[in-house]
Amino acid sequence: MISGFEDLSAATLLLVIVAGFAAGWIDAVVGGGGLLQLPVMLMLPGITPVQALATNKMGSIFGTATSSLTYYRRVGPDLRTALPMAGVALTGSVGGAVLAASLPASVFKPIIVAALIAVALFTALKPAIGEHTMLRFAGHRHYVLACLIGGVIGFYDGLIGPGTGSFLVIALAGLMGYAFLEASAKAKIVNLATNAGALMFFLPHGSLLWGVGLVLGGANMAGGYLGARTAVKKGNGFIRIVFLVVVTVLIVKLGLDVWRENFGR
Repeated sequence: MISGFEDLSAATLLLVIVAGFAAGWIDAVVGGGGLLQLPVMLMLPGITPVQALATNKMGSIFGTATSSLTYYRRVGPDLRTALPMAGVALTGSVGGAVLAASLPASVFKPIIVAALIAVALFTALKPAIGEHTMLRFAGHRHYVLACLIGGVIGFYDGLIGPGTGSFLVIALAGLMGYAFLEASAKAKIVNLATNAGALMFFLPHGSLLWGVGLVLGGANMAGGYLGARTAVKKGNGFIRIVFLVVVTVLIVKLGLDVWRENFGR
């Protein structure tokens, strides 16, 4: 069983670095980098699923921290919305992680696939969504909705995880009325909190592979920095296209999982 990067071959270590960088870039733009990063972690020789999940979260938190800071400096998202939303999301993530220990993710995957299809159709058929910031609610209703979104998606991240950033972006753009760039900036702050919540659950169990996690985290940081700068430079139209591509891949990946789990035997 591996204990750190010193047990990996050069080719495997390179794969971890490439996956971490690409996942960091995808996460910074629209979320969904775990689709690439987690499968690579599960391929490592001798790693257990819990170790893969924990180390994946450790790598991701470096990337989300970097992209959050980059977005904050260049976009200046409203922290009065983002921080309470992140706090509730952190709590929800811990709750989801606790439930994940006793409930298989396969129970929820068909529902998630249906939700992703609805999200993809909604985004594709309404091109004006996310083009400009036009908030739908004001005052306490705005903050209540933000916290509700944070709690629900945070819980989902702790329970299952794939596509958390994408769900955050579409909820902020479609339900609250933010432009895609502003939604991505806020989503990174909230996603940073959900990753921290999951790590709070994993740390006491000693599941982290620190050597691999630090290498993965460094690659994720580089990808997150470049991805955030690319999103800021390219703007809302670019983020919308990448969002649709990532959601489509999520649908295919989770749909195949559901098919194999129910009809593959």
